[in-house]
Order: sequence, then C-alpha cells, then structure tokens
Amino acid sequence: MDQAWRDHLVEEGDGTMRIRAHGTMKVDARLVTDAAHMQRHADDRGPEQLVNTASLPGVVGEAWAMADWHFGYGFPIGGVVATDTEFGDAGGAISPGGVGFDINCGVRFLALDATVNDIPNLKKLAGRLAGRIPAGGSGKGGVDITTSDLQDILQRGAHAAADLGHGHHADLAFLESNGLLETQEAELSQRALERGMKSLGTLGSGNHFLELQTVGSVVDEATAAAWGLYEDQVVAMIHSGSRGLGHQVCTDHVRGLEATYKQQEGMWVNEKWGYALPDRQLASAPVYSVEGQAYLDSMNAAANFAFANRAVLAERLRTVLKLEMGVDGEATTLYDVAHNIAKMETHVIHGKSCSCCVHRKGATRAFGGDHAEVGKQFASTGQPVIVPGDMGNGSWIMAGPLKGGNMAFGSSCHGAGRALSRSQAKKTLDGKALKRSLEAQGVRVHASTPNVLSEEAPDAYKDVDEVIRLTEQAGLARPVARMNPLAVIKG
Repeated sequence: MDQAWRDHLVEEGDGTMRIRAHGTMKVDARLVTDAAHMQRHADDRGPEQLVNTASLPGVVGEAWAMADWHFGYGFPIGGVVATDTEFGDAGGAISPGGVGFDINCGVRFLALDATVNDIPNLKKLAGRLAGRIPAGGSGKGGVDITTSDLQDILQRGAHAAADLGHGHHADLAFLESNGLLETQEAELSQRALERGMKSLGTLGSGNHFLELQTVGSVVDEATAAAWGLYEDQVVAMIHSGSRGLGHQVCTDHVRGLEATYKQQEGMWVNEKWGYALPDRQLASAPVYSVEGQAYLDSMNAAANFAFANRAVLAERLRTVLKLEMGVDGEATTLYDVAHNIAKMETHVIHGKSCSCCVHRKGATRAFGGDHAEVGKQFASTGQPVIVPGDMGNGSWIMAGPLKGGNMAFGSSCHGAGRALSRSQAKKTLDGKALKRSLEAQGVRVHASTPNVLSEEAPDAYKDVDEVIRLTEQAGLARPVARMNPLAVIKG
C-alpha cells in the first residue's frame, strides 16, 4: 500500500486531520483524530485504506474515518464515503466493501425504569440471560420460522417480526428507518436463505454482545431527561446484525464484482464501466447499473433481517427481565441504529445539494433533530447515537445536532474501535484472567466461544472516552450519558 499519505497530512485544529488529495485520490480524506491519538495508532493500515476509498468513481466531499477507525476489508472500519448518484451515466460507485460483511450490524438500546437495587440476584439474572440468548458462531437456537416468514422479514424487516409476535409494534417508531428498508426483489442466494432460516434471534460471535449496564454519569441533563435516562438506571445494549445471511449476501456480491476486475499497471480495472481502483477489495459498480441495483436490493433485504434479528433478541431479553424482576423488568426501546449500511441521502456539499450514496462501515448515523428521517420524539434533542465501548470500561450514548447536519454526511463513531487485531489480542491477553478481574469488579461475564474474551478484552480496544472526546471536538455528535457494564453475554 502507498504510505505517502503521511507527507500530505495536515492538522485542521477542529478535532480532525486532513490528508490532501494526491496520487489517484479524487477528494481529500479526513480523520477524526489529533496528533496524540494518531501517534498511538501509528501502525494502523486504516488511513491507507481511507486514501484508497478517495479514488472511488463519483466520490464527493471528503472520505472520512471516524475516531474509532481500524483496518477492514477494502474500506477501513469507521469509514464514511459518499458518491454522487448523478455521476456519469449510471451514478457513482456503490461498493459492498463499504458496507462490510455484517450488513446492518447495529445496536438497540433499551431502558428500564429501575436501578441495580431492583435486581434481586444479578448472578442468576446473568446466567438466565446466557441461557436464553443464543450466542456463538453456529447460529443454533434461532426461532422457528417458515420460508414464507423469512421472505416477509426480508421485505418488511422489524414490521414483519412484530406481526409474527416478535417485538412490539410500538418499537418501530424508535428504529432507524422504522426498521424497514425498501426492497424490490429481495432475491438472495439459496445459501444465504439457508443461513437465515436458522439464525433469527441469535447474537453471533466476535464483538457481538448483549450487555446490561447502569447509567454511570449524565453529561447532558436536558437530553437525558427528554430520553428518560437518569444516573444508576439499568439499561441494555444489544449489538448484532444480519448473521450468516448478511455475510453470504456480501460474499456473493463481492465475489461477483471482484471477478470483473483485472489488474493493469498497478490498478484494478473494470473496462465495462471504465473504473480503475487501487485495491481489488474496493470492487464497485455504478449505483444504477444492474449489478449496483442487485447489490443494493440484496443489502436492504439483509438489513431488514438484521432489524428483525434485534427485535427477536430484544423480545428474549424482555422475557428474562420480566421473569427475574417482575414489573421492574419492563424495558422500552430508546433507539436502534445501523452502523454497516449504504443509504441514499441528500447532503449539502460545497454549498450545493447532492443526492448521495453514503457508505457507513462501522459508523453511526447522527442526524439533527430537524431531519425528515428523525422521529418527532427526537425533534428537540437530535437523533440518539449509540456507542458501545468495551466490556471493562463502559459505553456512551450521544446525540446528533439539535438542528442541521454535521460535516461527515451526518455520521459519527460507532464504538471504541480495535487497537489490536484479534490474533494480536489472542497472543497477548489472558481471557480467563480478564473474566476473574471483571467479576471482582462486579461485572458478570458469560462467553460462548473459546478465546473470545482475549479477542474482546478492553486492552484490545481504543479508549472509548478518547473516541467520544474527539467526536465531540469535531462537532459530529455530543455526549449525553456514559454507561458502566453490569452483565455481559458474548458470542
């Protein structure tokens, strides 16, 4: 990869650093960072990938990396890149690598009107959650659905799940895009459908989790009050996505697109569209081409499955809370947000309105309270932005602007971001010792997969408080409340 980007790095003084366009870049790149943060993550290959994304056909504005950026497939995780849908004959590029393999991986945030003192037995509650929430890579333990149920879910997302009795219809107004992205055909491969049939209502492995938390500190009293949040309150985060179904959708389209690119003079070229890309993993199609539309339709179907998956997981959580806490276990959804998605949105770029295909890969939408896609209940606060940290240190909930957008296409960070790769973490961190340490602090931990505690240890992640500080400094979102972990269910 080209490391010349360091010669073009400029501190902007607003919580960001700019990489000026050079080489094949069509626009500048921006990182939400400062010199100290940059130095701590100096060997990260993410910025090199960000530079590559700035070469996409039709790219507009700037290619962004949120403060939690790290190395990914083609695009860095934490990457936000928009292309002009009016570019050329068939619109700018849409790239499956700009969404990632876990389509609509996202987080649902639920709140109880209860404190930790209302939990009769935390150890028993955590154990029962671990028993009722299927976790791990296998996908076992999903709810039974028919083929027609699955097709309905692919078309109607969380709405279909609610009609099947999974989740509350009242939740729908509190989900991004109301838990439903528009599809035409929803034609997925047989393998994708098979993987979806068994995994609805399962957590998955890796960084996916269900976590009971307490609100440790409120930093924006007015917004917290509007959302019904208060210190010592019990809340929950569910972090999961489209499971094997979404992974298969991405795999199918990545393979199909990458096969159309051939290497020529150091670039990957698709002669049909005249595309030349510095990395094959950026393989793209014009958004209005047959291939681009097929990917977008399949991606939306997989995203609908993910919304339904989190609805079932929320239902399972509520069942356990009710059993263990009675009336105190009533949990309401504050928000559910995607952080691996591509969406058609309108943004003002260099003073002009632009219809964009916005890729968010490991980045959360952070719209202002006056945005048409933000529910009226958030008009006075801005959209909730859910930022899970790590299981040892805590998480945050932030808010988009009160009005208007931010300069990163209405986007924010989505978590702490990895500081160590999974293999590095596995070699250097002791999962069993971590479990003992967390439980000594009063955090109950249940993990289904060997090595997951090493891979997901707090030391494997960036400092979430620093990520939040940089995000606020850059004006992307404002912090509302910080959560502390109470019980963690990991895959």
